[in-house]
Amino acid sequence: MANPDKAVAASGADVGDAARRRNVAAPQPAVPALPVKVEVDNKKLAKKEPSVLDILDQWEWVIAPIVFTALAFFTRFYKIGLSPIVTWDEAHFGKFGSHYLQREFYFDVHPPAGKLLVGLSGYLAGYNGSFEFKSGETYPPELNYTFMRQFNAFWGAVCVPMAYWTAKELNFKRPAVWLVTLMVLCENSYTTISRFILLDSMLLFGTVATTLCWAKFHSQRRRSFEPEWFFWLFMTGLSIGFVTSVKLVGLFVTALVGLYTIDDLWQKFGDTKMPVTELAAHFFARVVGLIVLPFLVYLLSFAIHFAVLTNSGPGDAQMSSLFQANLRGTEVGRNSPLEVAFGSRVTIKNMGYGGGLLHSHVQTYPEGSTQQQVTCYHHKDANNDWFFYPNRRDEDYNEQADPRFIGDGQTIRLIHAQTGRNLHSHEISAPITKADKEVSSYGNLTVGDDKDHWKIEVVSDAASRDRSKIRTLTTAFRLKHEVLGCYLRAGNVNLPQWGFKQIEVTCTKENKPRDSYTHWNIEAHTNEKLPPGDPGQYKSPFWKDFIHLNVAMMTSNNALVPDPDKQDDLASQWWQWPILHVGLRMCSWDENIVKYFLLGNPLVYWGSTAGLGIFAALVAWYLVRWQRGYKELAQSDIDQIHYAGIYPVIGWFLHYLPFVIMARVTYVHHYYPALYFAILTFGFLADWFLRNQMKAVQYGIYAALYAAVVGLYIYFIPICWGMTGPNKQYSYMKWFDTWRMSDA
Repeated sequence: MANPDKAVAASGADVGDAARRRNVAAPQPAVPALPVKVEVDNKKLAKKEPSVLDILDQWEWVIAPIVFTALAFFTRFYKIGLSPIVTWDEAHFGKFGSHYLQREFYFDVHPPAGKLLVGLSGYLAGYNGSFEFKSGETYPPELNYTFMRQFNAFWGAVCVPMAYWTAKELNFKRPAVWLVTLMVLCENSYTTISRFILLDSMLLFGTVATTLCWAKFHSQRRRSFEPEWFFWLFMTGLSIGFVTSVKLVGLFVTALVGLYTIDDLWQKFGDTKMPVTELAAHFFARVVGLIVLPFLVYLLSFAIHFAVLTNSGPGDAQMSSLFQANLRGTEVGRNSPLEVAFGSRVTIKNMGYGGGLLHSHVQTYPEGSTQQQVTCYHHKDANNDWFFYPNRRDEDYNEQADPRFIGDGQTIRLIHAQTGRNLHSHEISAPITKADKEVSSYGNLTVGDDKDHWKIEVVSDAASRDRSKIRTLTTAFRLKHEVLGCYLRAGNVNLPQWGFKQIEVTCTKENKPRDSYTHWNIEAHTNEKLPPGDPGQYKSPFWKDFIHLNVAMMTSNNALVPDPDKQDDLASQWWQWPILHVGLRMCSWDENIVKYFLLGNPLVYWGSTAGLGIFAALVAWYLVRWQRGYKELAQSDIDQIHYAGIYPVIGWFLHYLPFVIMARVTYVHHYYPALYFAILTFGFLADWFLRNQMKAVQYGIYAALYAAVVGLYIYFIPICWGMTGPNKQYSYMKWFDTWRMSDA
């Protein structure tokens, strides 16, 4: 049975205890309070409903790029067809587009991708390639030049949203992101340069795209080998391939990515916890993505270039004779006798990269022997023609007899067809390459000496192993001077103006059988006593043509030096660009035409240039304080300075310093890629100094900067959209005498 005492205790029958427990439990009723709680929660929820500003803030990452892009297309496209004349370098790049449409081979110092796109724009516009694009000429009605300009303006316009995304990837706060984007949008020179048939908008696009892809790839550094990491790695490689295929200036942003890659791999190499296999995978991925892939893109642009340009054109002479012989419509090799004999009239091609045709003319050397000049010349004319004659000791030669073929080891004379003089060398130093001997044209058929004698040394033959005969196009041979023992050579050294900037020909003592600049071949050949042949049946290898053209491009680019005998009013010096000391007139200043002037937004230029100095002072300040033991920067702050500050400054130096060092002629538009990195530096400084300030201070300074950038852009907008009417009405923009945008 149950214990009665325990039962009583368990029942809680004690009256006082029961009353006390009820009083404690009394506050528990919850049902009446429920409606009140629901009502309060509803009020709170009502207060949290997003406003229009909240929605705009939440969707800024979509809305802002759309607005900036729309403004970019408006500013780049508005009134783009106002001027119906060929403006500035449209004369060059429009002409190259015409060559693609006519499929005529041409030569230029830049890679082909940008000019292929110019040709594509003409094709899409229905243009047939017949217009010559002479500077200042009016476009014919059938040529839709407005569309071709719009096609090029597209590349400049999309730089604006890409600048926005780049600034975001560099972890700039929103106001600084907008500032960078506005500076690119409202940079007058970017607007103007994008509105014509030029390569600069494509170059700028490639530079900005590569920087964006690099920043995106950097942001994926903690997610290695994931799909998005691979995507941005390969997009960086594609961008590098594109920008270098437009202009070789693209190599500078390539160098920036290369420095980052070395930095990144070096840090991974120092991570002892990383397996060697993973480190090797990082290295291999970058080799494929940042070296192999860009090279394949670059290679593809040349493959398309050669595939399209299958007709003979103005650039033939820059290529090998064998390459030319395979072009439609060429005279090289057509019906030329296969084998060369005494009495043959020939043109002799230097086989070095960028080599020209052996040439002479009536002008003489101003110093040295003062005899008739011998040069190499890329253009075809009658002064390139020479006759093969036997040496003076060969008394058995009879012009009326059957042809005597010429082969390895024979000593011959070369007679200049136009002047009848002998190819000659002597103990006189060459005019430029003093270590070599001068080569001249001297005497005639009867007047001369043993210094007119040259011995043939066959190097190779693409058609045969038989060296007893030299053959048109296929035989590579050297010419050894019988008396001096030197070899006829044509490097890529250009003579001064007295030699018409043609290539110097010398006789070099150095016996280097593999020196291609001492190799020669017969390009054109006529001889009435020999039957016609088809020496052009042999194909020139693609790799050889690719290398040949690239060396010729670089050589010709280096030869673009200022001419002291000529005044170039459009050229400018490197020190003038960052301070906006000069602009550039893009056309005639006739009051009856639309006029354009290349000049930047003063705040963008002066602000970004000052920013470079301020950034250097900032880094120096933190380095000094770090050395003194201050620990004021977190690792995230150091990383921000490193990647968002130092790398844009390095990008500026890489794009600017080469033009300081190089001797070639320069213009203001050469600074535009460097300017973009200066803008990023300015954006970094604004973000760094203002991100922790009070909202009122931030809003005030940013609003002032926005207003100044936009206001100055609008102030100078006539130079971008075209100035019409009297020049004096634009004199208000001429702040300095060096800004020659009006004649007032």
